[in-house]
Amino acid sequence: MVALLKAEVAEDAVEEAVINEENGHLPTITVKNEHWLACASLLRHHPEWSCSYLRNLAGVDRETHLEVVYYFINLSTKAEAAVHVKTDREQPSIASVTPIWPTANWCEREVYDLLGIDFTGHPDLRRIMMPDDWVGHPLRKDYEPLDSEV
Repeated sequence: MVALLKAEVAEDAVEEAVINEENGHLPTITVKNEHWLACASLLRHHPEWSCSYLRNLAGVDRETHLEVVYYFINLSTKAEAAVHVKTDREQPSIASVTPIWPTANWCEREVYDLLGIDFTGHPDLRRIMMPDDWVGHPLRKDYEPLDSEV
């Protein structure tokens, strides 16, 4: 996967690649944010990888940055992989993969709502869990509720 992304997208597309032993030896890579959309499209459509199923995506607050972790499955080979994409805390933004994997739609909305990551190109990015007038993003580590009783 790393060799493919470096050859087909950009030599610097992959920041890190590891085998996550704690998660069933899951191949896990970190892709640079600016190359994410091209990498996602290639992983979805390339005949060898054919990551046709986006099982899940989750937002993570790492205190120094925010990131989204995508979990893929190739339904033909049953091969699984995870991809991390980092973004900064001040203006967090990652390209939406909803046009590539429609199941990302609600997951991206959830991450937007709870962590404040903007998914550029999302067809309907709005709050999904919190009321529209809610202030802040409650899963961020720097979140301070307006009412300490809540």
